[in-house]
Amino acid sequence: MVRCWKHSENRLEEAQCTDGGPAASPRFPHKAFWLSLSASLLLVIIALGLTGHFGVSQPPTQSLQIVRITAPDQTGALINQSAVVDRQNDLVTFSVTSPANQTSTVLFDIKHGLICYKPVDQDSCFLRNMETSDYMNVHSLLRDPTHEQSQFQLYGNETQRQTEFVGVLATSQVDVTTLEEPLQALCQDRSVHWTRRAEGPGKQRLVYFCIDICFPSNICVSVCFYYLPE
Repeated sequence: MVRCWKHSENRLEEAQCTDGGPAASPRFPHKAFWLSLSASLLLVIIALGLTGHFGVSQPPTQSLQIVRITAPDQTGALINQSAVVDRQNDLVTFSVTSPANQTSTVLFDIKHGLICYKPVDQDSCFLRNMETSDYMNVHSLLRDPTHEQSQFQLYGNETQRQTEFVGVLATSQVDVTTLEEPLQALCQDRSVHWTRRAEGPGKQRLVYFCIDICFPSNICVSVCFYYLPE
């Protein structure tokens, strides 16, 4: 005989089960369990959604830095330059302003070992392979970010000056579409020519233009261009 319980008005009474089946077990609170589980899942979904939202909407870590360089020119007058340093893509872009308030651009593409000159008064861009001294000069702008500065003041008695002559290979024009994206964007509306470092133009050749670039390492370089004989 199976023992069962029935609830009377004032007390619990023992009674004999009439169906002969097993005793009914206490009912588990299914409703409360499912409500708790649903609430937990909802909180997890909301948390994941917020994490994904902020992860997508937040801008990437800023890798660009603008560095302003003030240095005296050959006459002692102060000139201002700015360099945009892109550490993520290993790019340093100089904006060089002439005394006539015209700005030329010099792009150091460290990743591909190239320098691209975009003079303001020319309809061409000029490419040159980077050399050891070029890497050393731009290293002062790509050094440890914990020591970075946004302004550099160079003084005439502390600054080393040098002149570099670059010969333009007029017959070796470059298809701009074969260049990497930073160079394409810089020279998309111009012809592009290869150049190479040379000892000097000689008396029979004329220097067409020069671009002065000053680095935070107290080095100023005058890059002077002339066309080589074809």
